[in-house]
This record gives sequence, C-alpha cells and structure tokens, in this order.
Amino acid sequence: MDFSENKPIYLQICDAICERILSGEFKPDERIPSVREYGATIGVNPNTVMRTYEKLTEDGVIFNKRGIGYFVSPDALNVVLENERKEFIENELPAIIKRMKLLGIDPSSLKLD
Repeated sequence: MDFSENKPIYLQICDAICERILSGEFKPDERIPSVREYGATIGVNPNTVMRTYEKLTEDGVIFNKRGIGYFVSPDALNVVLENERKEFIENELPAIIKRMKLLGIDPSSLKLD
C-alpha cells in the first residue's frame, strides 16, 4: 500500500478498508484480517492498524468479537456510503464546482451516462 504524507496513515488504512467494503470485497458479518495479519500485509506497525480498527469500530463500520476477531458490521455499507457521500459533498465537490466555473463548463452540458 502506498501512503500519502498529506493524511495520517491510520486514516488512509480506514479509507482502504472502506473502499473494500464499497467494492463488495469485504461483506457484512465477514471476518477481516487480524491486526497483526493486516499490519504484516500492508507493511505497517500493528499499533497503527489497531488505531484504524478502533476508529472503524467507533464509526460502526466493524465490530469486535472478543477472542475471535474483527468483523464487518451488518450496516457497514450504509455507514460507509453515508460517510463517503458527506465527505465528497463537503470537501471534493466544492473544488470541482469552482474548477468548472473557472473553465466555463456548464453542468447541464455534461453527459453523465
């Protein structure tokens, strides 16, 4: 996994896990890799992965079955979609709209098939 310096690594890992949920790679109630497994796979310290899992648990995306591991929450897809849409509307869309205005692009002229 390639990491950017613009965002904390644990949040980038959160994003990657959420993308895997959105793509259907991680399904509801499915076990995800353990903290150590995932850390070894992506080459980061297990403490960083633990911080990621704590954040995703807090957000309701995953849950912990003590002694068994972490699992994707039954409602994870809806939680991730809601969070990603909010993030897009608040942080990405304004820049796109500003750029379109600067370039004189009328949104109604776009073909969005």
